Amino acid sequence: MAGIEGPAAGEGAGGAALGSCEGPGENATKAASSMSLLDRQIEQLRRCECIPEREVKALCAKAKEILVEESNVQRVDVPVTICGDIHGQFYDLLELFRVGNFLPETSYLFLGDFVDRGYFSVETFLFLLALKVRYPDRITLIRGNHESRQITQVYGFYDECLRKYGSSTVWRYCTEVFDYLALAAIIDDRLFALHGGLSPAISSVDE
Repeated sequence: MAGIEGPAAGEGAGGAALGSCEGPGENATKAASSMSLLDRQIEQLRRCECIPEREVKALCAKAKEILVEESNVQRVDVPVTICGDIHGQFYDLLELFRVGNFLPETSYLFLGDFVDRGYFSVETFLFLLALKVRYPDRITLIRGNHESRQITQVYGFYDECLRKYGSSTVWRYCTEVFDYLALAAIIDDRLFALHGGLSPAISSVDE
């Protein structure tokens, strides 16, 4: 899905500058005090607001605990909504959820390339990661070619992390998660789904 309009380039939700990654204001923090930490993070990220670096570290660690138990080729049941590249287009992602219904009502399979190119790769990837932790059986995240340390240093994700957090630490946390993502999915034992196609050297799923 492409072409959904979000805030003007250079601005985040509510006109917040892209150059910073501040948490919610005092009133928003008080209103969220009764929510669980994870649910609060989901709501904060859903507003296209970054979460603090220490929470990114904990979220990525929890996600790795879940992903390490999954196979490289994940089996996915139907019905499921299959989604292609997001590339940091956060407001396209919100529109996708608006049209297809939000989790856990709908199951989703994302085929990679969550980051780079768009202005909101940090918020996009962390939002999907928080949803994976919250609803592990309702969302499957496949690794794309942009879920790579080298590529993200060229196409924007690395620089975005520096701009929003002031260091490469969050980039490092996220790229460590990349290593745990599945490479493909088998849907209903009938369809084989992955990001960019198979190497001609691979002749079976077991490989």
